[in-house]
Amino acid sequence: MIVVVALALAGAVQGGVSSAQAGNGGRQLLFYNHAYGVLERETADAIEHSAYLRDFANFQVRTTTGSGGQTWTGRYLMGRETYLELFGVGDLPGKDGTLGAAGMGVSTEQAGDLATVIARLPEQGVGDPVEFQQTRDFGDGVPVPWFDAVFTTEEYDLFGAWGMEYRPEYFADPRGNTEPAAHPGDVGRERYLSDGYRDHLMRDVTGIRLAVTARDLAGTVPLLKAGGFAVRSLPGGGVVATGGGTTLRFDTVPLDQVGLRQVEMSLNRPVTYRHVERIGHSALVVGPGTRAVWTFDDQDRPAAP
Repeated sequence: MIVVVALALAGAVQGGVSSAQAGNGGRQLLFYNHAYGVLERETADAIEHSAYLRDFANFQVRTTTGSGGQTWTGRYLMGRETYLELFGVGDLPGKDGTLGAAGMGVSTEQAGDLATVIARLPEQGVGDPVEFQQTRDFGDGVPVPWFDAVFTTEEYDLFGAWGMEYRPEYFADPRGNTEPAAHPGDVGRERYLSDGYRDHLMRDVTGIRLAVTARDLAGTVPLLKAGGFAVRSLPGGGVVATGGGTTLRFDTVPLDQVGLRQVEMSLNRPVTYRHVERIGHSALVVGPGTRAVWTFDDQDRPAAP
């Protein structure tokens, strides 16, 4: 699942700040859900056809129909609570399909927490957040409410982040293959994702490193702070945001250098070996221990016009 930021914003309703009040005793409200990156075609195709990834992770290639009949085909590595979504150049429309484009969703675990995040955004300098509802069509032409979302701005270069909260209508539809609620108001990531990860080595995404422009980072930090992430500035620009088991690192770069750089993952069990799998212009290093690191090269990135 992905929110294509340009498509979503095109149909978004400019909403006022929710009437929900902030203040949850420091409880974190938003957690890393998934991120996506647009890679050069050779790497995207190698990922799609990799036999190793199908063994390593709950790996899927699927096409999804969202709001307004828009469709996208992604390559997914699904974990227990988190996942990764990968595209090739041209797989998404417009600038969202250009090399280096990326996005990230951070979601709530408890129903109603997104409204609290929205209420906190003015404290972070966001006076007019953009609220949006994404739907999903399971093939019968009837859109099912999927999740509510909020963006801090309509303006972005090649990276956008959004807060999201899954809708009860989606959990109620058996075609979503979701799990029963673990407690009242459970809209969590573990409930949304299947237990297919148990049959593979990959467990969850524990770290994401993205290179983004200063403008796109400025639109992201208020959302992370409002959601309860601890955000620390890096020397020379960029930030590290921690909380909820996933570390998010953003490096500020010129527009022609943006993109997904690295993904860290936990494993379901420790391994005694170190395996390096080259997949296109990327390297997935698994083990030793309970950790894997996937690094994406950018040597083929074209020069800025």
